[in-house]
Amino acid sequence: MKYTLMGSAAVALALSATTAFAQEAAPAQASTGDIVVTATRQSTLLSKTPIAMTAISAEGLRNSGVQDARSLAAVVPNLAITENGDAVRISIRGVTSTDGTEKGDPSAAFLMDGIYIARPADQQGSFYDVERVEVLRGPQGTLYGRNTTAGLVNIITARPKDKFEAQVDGKFGNYNAANLTGMINYGLGNGLGIRLAANWDTMESTINQRAGAKYALGAYRNVLSTRLSFGGDLGKLKFVIRGDYAQQKGSLLNQVSLSNFYSAATINTIGVDPTFLNRSAAAYADLGYNLANPSAKDNKNYGIMGEASYPLTDTIDVTYVGSYRKTDRSDVRELLLFGSMQNPAVFTGNFKQISQELRLSFGRGKPLHGQVGGYYFNEKSSLEYNLGNPLASLISANAIGYSFPQGPVKATSKAAFAQVTYDVTPELHLTGGIRFTHDDKSRNGKTVLYFPTAASAYCGSTTCVMNLNVAARSFEKTTWKLGLDYDVPGLGLAYASVSTGYKAGGFNDGCITGQGTGCGLNASQLYYNPETLTAYEGGIKFKLLGGKVKFNASVFHYDYSNMQLSQALTVNNAPQTLIQNAGTAKVDGIETDASLSPWKNAQLSGGVNYTNARYSKFFPSLSTGQSRNFAGMPLDQAPKWTGTVSLTQNVPLASGAHIEANVMSKISSAYYMQDLSYLILFRQPGYTKTDFTLSYKAEENRWYVQGFVKNIENAITVASAASGIAATVTFQEPRTYGVRTGIKF
Repeated sequence: MKYTLMGSAAVALALSATTAFAQEAAPAQASTGDIVVTATRQSTLLSKTPIAMTAISAEGLRNSGVQDARSLAAVVPNLAITENGDAVRISIRGVTSTDGTEKGDPSAAFLMDGIYIARPADQQGSFYDVERVEVLRGPQGTLYGRNTTAGLVNIITARPKDKFEAQVDGKFGNYNAANLTGMINYGLGNGLGIRLAANWDTMESTINQRAGAKYALGAYRNVLSTRLSFGGDLGKLKFVIRGDYAQQKGSLLNQVSLSNFYSAATINTIGVDPTFLNRSAAAYADLGYNLANPSAKDNKNYGIMGEASYPLTDTIDVTYVGSYRKTDRSDVRELLLFGSMQNPAVFTGNFKQISQELRLSFGRGKPLHGQVGGYYFNEKSSLEYNLGNPLASLISANAIGYSFPQGPVKATSKAAFAQVTYDVTPELHLTGGIRFTHDDKSRNGKTVLYFPTAASAYCGSTTCVMNLNVAARSFEKTTWKLGLDYDVPGLGLAYASVSTGYKAGGFNDGCITGQGTGCGLNASQLYYNPETLTAYEGGIKFKLLGGKVKFNASVFHYDYSNMQLSQALTVNNAPQTLIQNAGTAKVDGIETDASLSPWKNAQLSGGVNYTNARYSKFFPSLSTGQSRNFAGMPLDQAPKWTGTVSLTQNVPLASGAHIEANVMSKISSAYYMQDLSYLILFRQPGYTKTDFTLSYKAEENRWYVQGFVKNIENAITVASAASGIAATVTFQEPRTYGVRTGIKF
């Protein structure tokens, strides 16, 4: 696989699809065709923004079939977005987090219109009526700050306009997939508009259940979303207010037995890496048993946000961004434990978050310019996760529930930040930034057993507390950035930077000895420390041969300390998760992309990326005394080599319409996923996935019809894997195909 990728690099001259996508942003372009982005909290051209980032316009998202967060990985270098249980897990350049619980935080921030979305389960919705998506690679510790050791994904939705427009889009495909989006925008005059958009997304499970099942899998996705926006330009005031609502239904079953992918003879052996099986797609997707319990969710999330900016003077602007969000989750699920025990579980919870940000930008048009601001975030949640029988009765005879009622769980973050740029010359720019963050986290919860009567032998009550889950801790950190960029005459931008990132620490289940029932931990066992990352990066964004060839490249090195890693444990025959700090890790890499037009009406683009993400010092051990030296072993979801090649051919017709064909292939070397509960690594071999689209677009793009097939090879790749009591694999989508169509009014 390595030689295949190196050959692709030589042939394609480090081409990448991302540049081509970035050129397609129709409503937000300068005359040069550059997409306008807001990665620096102000509007800049992508080619003039000294950050390693990818920007994809609405047209680019549609053409590449990106309709949710998981699909982004196909078109963004060094990005992996997978489902981890019922949540989204984002990995950028090997930096990630596996703790998607109410007390955990992601290492890569997910934002909607600049608003941080804390819970990974809320990141599963579809992209609809989106203006563009921006993915920033590397720590963003000054302007964004909260939990951005890996980078961030920012979804920017379309703003209301003072004119009438409407659009309807639909997708229909195999697995009974359907995606319908409608949008209507009405101009109110005086620069104001109101915009309503709605989306329905459904798809059956790609897992195959055997005939005669009591409970059908049904739709894996069944999401209804809507968004109402009001705003525009009211004199000097620019503002938008958005309200949104989404209901997520469908099956929660997205895992199969570990033995579907890895040899049964090599799994669940401490310190021995399992052997990957080369099998058919149908064999990978076979559930292997029939559901004995229902599996379905009914989650609702909604919120309101506002953004306003106003020029105080000719050189000073003030911007406010605020939001309130609430999520109610309710589901029933079946867990396959010990390889054969089908155990029901019930989860209920509610989550609320508030965020406020005030920024003051100054020096517009002056040699010294920048911004200062303050940020406030507060999250509060309560939940209960109840594992029923037969597991509960294994822990204590006659028990009917083994449960984790937690709440309130609180997180508060306060920050002050500043970033300033000085134009040494019109071409040479020096940037410095700093951010001080204070985080408070706390939880009041417990682990309990439920009994049918008060005559239980465990404690003589229907509810018996096994132990309290009580913790509170504060963390502080100052992060900073230094950067230098230069507009190279006749070529483009060259830049270099040193930046730092920070993610707050947290706590595990349990409590300090003497604090209450079942408390038996010391502080070092209960709490884990913040993780930090220092990134060194340099890059270029050049236009060659008179602008006919666009070439971008970046080289980076990370020093990564106190990584927060998950370890699954079995306590009293029940699964628990322990978060611990690893030693240190290093990440080195090169990213390249380019695009050119090899002949008339054609666009060739592609790229090659090399990433060496590995532990430099990490020696995990188990309570049994067994240990393994992980030094030199790869970080999760970080293949050493990845590449993309894309060719688009446009055929204009005499009527003014045109036909467009695109083929894009992603190539990846092997990657690994660790399991610290057994001190092992799961290996996913290298693969290729190729997509093809053929579109007819009417004159002025008034309507279109597109046929598509994704993952032509039907390559089934592992998204996550776990051994032990719940030995399962989550896999990414197999081959999908169908048709898309849409019309504008």
